[in-house]
Amino acid sequence: MDWPINRRQVLLGSGMLLTNVPVQAAREALKIPQGAGQLSAEWLAAPSLPLWEGPPPGAPKLAPTKSATLDPTFITGVIRPEMRVFRPQKGNGRALLAIPGGAYNFVSSRNEGLDVARVFTGLGYTVFVLVYRLPGEGWADRWDVPLQDAQRAMRLIRSRAAHFGIDQSVAVVGFSAGGHLAASLITSGRQAVYDARDAADELDPVPSCAGLIYPVIAVTPPYTHALSAQTLLGPVPEPALIARRSPAQHIGADTPPTLLVHALDDAAVPYQNTTLFLDAMRGVGRPVEAHLFEEGGHGFGIGPANAPAGQWPALFHAFLGRHRG
Repeated sequence: MDWPINRRQVLLGSGMLLTNVPVQAAREALKIPQGAGQLSAEWLAAPSLPLWEGPPPGAPKLAPTKSATLDPTFITGVIRPEMRVFRPQKGNGRALLAIPGGAYNFVSSRNEGLDVARVFTGLGYTVFVLVYRLPGEGWADRWDVPLQDAQRAMRLIRSRAAHFGIDQSVAVVGFSAGGHLAASLITSGRQAVYDARDAADELDPVPSCAGLIYPVIAVTPPYTHALSAQTLLGPVPEPALIARRSPAQHIGADTPPTLLVHALDDAAVPYQNTTLFLDAMRGVGRPVEAHLFEEGGHGFGIGPANAPAGQWPALFHAFLGRHRG
C-alpha cells in the first residue's frame, strides 16, 4: 500500500476494513481546505484555555523561542501552555483530551490535534487539544514538565464540566511522545509534580479511559525512541529517574481501561512499546485492547479512512462506549 508522505515521520527519522458510518461522516470535516505549512484559521479561531494563571512551574530565566525552521504546525517555544477547545454541534456529554506527539521537541498540532478534534467532535465529544511545554526548553525538572501540564489540563476540564456540558468521565488520547505523556498520566497521574494553585488542583487528574496511539513507552534501549527519551530525561538520567518515567512499571489495579494502536512497520517507535504496555496491563488484570496493523508507519494521526490503521477512531469510539466511567 502506498501511504502519503508524512512530514512528521520524516522529521522523527526513523485485516478487514470496518464500516462505521458515524466515524466516516466525521471524517468529512477533513476536506476543509487548509494551507500547508501554517496554522489554520480553524485552529486559531478555537477558544484557548490557558493552563496556568501567571508563570507555569519552573519557568526558565530565558523564555523559550519558536523555531524559525520547523513547519509552524509543529509548535515550539511554548511559554503559555494551553488547551484549544473544539465543541461539537450536538454533544454527547463526553470529553476527550488529545495530546499530540513530536518527540518532546514540538507539538504536532495538525495531524494529532486538529484532525483528531474534527473527527471526534463529529462523534459528539468536546475535544481539548493540549499544547504542553517542551522539556528541552529550559524548564526546571524537565522530566516532570509535560506531566505538570497534563495533570493541570485534566483538572481544569473537570473543574469546568458544567460550563462545557460534559460529565466527569474524561478520556485521553495520546500520540507518540504524547502517548508517553498520556501513559504517564494514567499510571502516574497522582504524583505530586507541582504545588497546588487553586481549587481545581483538588480534583483527580487521572483520566477515566485512554487511547495510546503508536506510543513511546520504553525510555531505554532497545525499544525506546532515543530523541524523545533524551529530551525528556536528559543525556545521562539516573536509574530512579528512568523508573519514574517508565509508565509500564507503574501500571496497577486502578490504571484506567486502555486501547493501544501501533503499526508493525513503525520505523521510529517500535511496536514493542505497545506490547510492553499491553503485557503489563494484562499482568494485573486491567481492561486493555490492542490493535497491531501490518502497515501505517509512524505519525499517521487519524490515518487514511481506506486503510486498516485508519479504523482506530471507530475502534476507540466503541471502546469508550464500553468503558465509560
